[in-house]
Amino acid sequence: MARVFIVLFMLHVVLMAVALISCLSAEKGEVRALPRALWVPVIIVVPLLGPAAWFLSRRPVFGSGAPLGGPGRPGPTTPRNRPLAPDDDPEFLRALDAEQSKQDRELFERWEEDLRRREDEIRREAQTRRPNEPRQENETHSRDAGDREDRRPEQ
Repeated sequence: MARVFIVLFMLHVVLMAVALISCLSAEKGEVRALPRALWVPVIIVVPLLGPAAWFLSRRPVFGSGAPLGGPGRPGPTTPRNRPLAPDDDPEFLRALDAEQSKQDRELFERWEEDLRRREDEIRREAQTRRPNEPRQENETHSRDAGDREDRRPEQ
């Protein structure tokens, strides 16, 4: 007999916890019959009947023409008024894409400017150097090209 009471008590605790979570997370239009501040003590104080009353009060009225979700409850036919998660919000994604594109363009422009500057330096060096004069080691050139020149057999 003690096992039955333990199981019933655990069932009551679980039902009460689910009802409290449901009550506290319900949106304003979903709380019926009593204000939320009164539903919480009813769910806690009245064993089994409090949580049952909470769940029964949220059911749509028969013949009201309301969808199964009830009025004000989000469902497939009722749009949510809450803000969407950032990854679901098209405006946020558009703004994020625009910001990323702007950053990419700025980075690309910096790279192009750096490349132009380096090419100009190389051209100036080539113009000031005599044609038969060898390059100096501190000049900018690929490492492989320098290695190939060093490996050539002397004739």
